[in-house]
Amino acid sequence: KMAAGEAAGRYRSTMSKSKDPSGLLISVIRTLSTSDDVEDRETEKGRLEEAYEKCDRDLDELIVQHYTELTTAIRTYQSITERITNSRNKIKQVKENLLSCKMLLHCKRDELRKLWIEGIEHKHVLNLLDEIENIKQVPQKLEQCMASKHYLNATDMLVSAVDSLEGPLLQVEGLSDLRLELHSKKMNMHLVLIDELHRHLYIKSTNRVGQRNKEKGRISSLVKDASPAPLMDVTNLSTPRKFLETSQFSTPGSSSMRDTSLLEIKEDMELDPEENSTIFMGILIKGLAKLKKIPETVKAIQDRLEQELKQIVKRSTTQVADNGYQRGENLSQENQPR
Repeated sequence: KMAAGEAAGRYRSTMSKSKDPSGLLISVIRTLSTSDDVEDRETEKGRLEEAYEKCDRDLDELIVQHYTELTTAIRTYQSITERITNSRNKIKQVKENLLSCKMLLHCKRDELRKLWIEGIEHKHVLNLLDEIENIKQVPQKLEQCMASKHYLNATDMLVSAVDSLEGPLLQVEGLSDLRLELHSKKMNMHLVLIDELHRHLYIKSTNRVGQRNKEKGRISSLVKDASPAPLMDVTNLSTPRKFLETSQFSTPGSSSMRDTSLLEIKEDMELDPEENSTIFMGILIKGLAKLKKIPETVKAIQDRLEQELKQIVKRSTTQVADNGYQRGENLSQENQPR
């Protein structure tokens, strides 16, 4: 009995010191294992059953007292549990949707990049087709410009077309004939420009002198001026050299005006290109520069200089003789031979 009493005391002290159920269970097991008497065990068993019954009664009373709060707590707990479960499911679904969207966006990005590249390729092809269409019209436009003597526009058109045909359009087999034709025209274009330059440099300038002389001759014959008039007056003639040496090029700070004036020369498609001979020669030189044929032009001018000057002398002599003969005829008709 003393052992049972000590065991019960230890049990109560354990109950009062600790609320841990595992510690209580260990204490009971130790008490039962140390007691050898069956009666002590039964007594311990009865006390345990009584304690459990008392706990059940206390629990039932507490449940009755706090039934409403307990019910509310249980329902709230169930609601919270359901919400947490639903939230987890939704989050899982959102993650799956985000992964799916990410994959679709990758696919869309690749598709958009492909479409963008195709758009650039189609745009480039359309530009090439437009350029081919324009180049096919170059021979006809070139012929028109050459017929109207708008050589600068013709040179620009020809050089641009040849550069395109020998550059971006080099692999287009259907343009081989046109490429050969325009290349041949570009190789011979400078010959036409050099001939036009010589015509204005030597023939047009002297024709103006002869024209002035004829006009003076007509005036003198109308007023019956018996005094001999000078046949050629070139002191006031606006030659290219005098044009370049005028005051507009000799002002202070304008040492590069010759180059600037040549760069600023424009070709008016509405006007007669040969109306101003000096500007026309500037246009010819600019066209030769675009063709990169300035060295050939200088060489041609040097080679033909003596021949052209002899032709000027020959034409001038013929004009002087014709004018003298005509004047003699006029005076003989007036019975005033001189």
